[in-house]
Amino acid sequence: MLAYIKGKLEMKMTGYIVIDVGGLGYKVFMSDVGIEKLGNIGETVKVHTYYKVREDDISIFGFNTLEELKMFELLISVSGVGAKTALTMLATCEPSEFALAVISDDIKTLTSIPGIGAKSAQRIILELKDKISKEQQVDAIKNEINNTEKANKMQKTLEDNAKISEAIAALQVLGYNKKEIEKAFEKIKKEQLNTEELIRKGLIVLGS
Repeated sequence: MLAYIKGKLEMKMTGYIVIDVGGLGYKVFMSDVGIEKLGNIGETVKVHTYYKVREDDISIFGFNTLEELKMFELLISVSGVGAKTALTMLATCEPSEFALAVISDDIKTLTSIPGIGAKSAQRIILELKDKISKEQQVDAIKNEINNTEKANKMQKTLEDNAKISEAIAALQVLGYNKKEIEKAFEKIKKEQLNTEELIRKGLIVLGS
């Protein structure tokens, strides 16, 4: 499986690019917004990739950041959401905005994305929030087993601050586990930050 492709940018087309790596031209499908963020033709670029293999199709999808890749993988895991729809969502909605919409049941934001109707938005919220719920159940068991003073102190701090709890839930939507999110938040000055700003700061630390 390809984790990323790094090489010379040969072509920029509508919906895809071509990257030359050692004389081989890789056709990589991307959102038009993602393509715009890449360098100029002839420059060395690096894109994170999702390798899709089907009986009648082998395709590579590219992303500027790991957060976009995680969001894409989550979206295509939702029943009824295909790769093209997921790319459209990435072009329209930032990962932090998307995650916040999911945890706050913000159907209006999701339905503003081309190709996403009310039923699709409800399905996305339901299935992705269900994944968070399952992870939280596992965490609860682990916390009960590892009932240390430090864990209790951390948990109380998080429960006392609603916006941090919301930000944690949003980052879980993007595929991070609660333990690594909590470690990342220890490095962030959380005062004066709203929920979306916390999500963005968390993504920076988690991606570093």
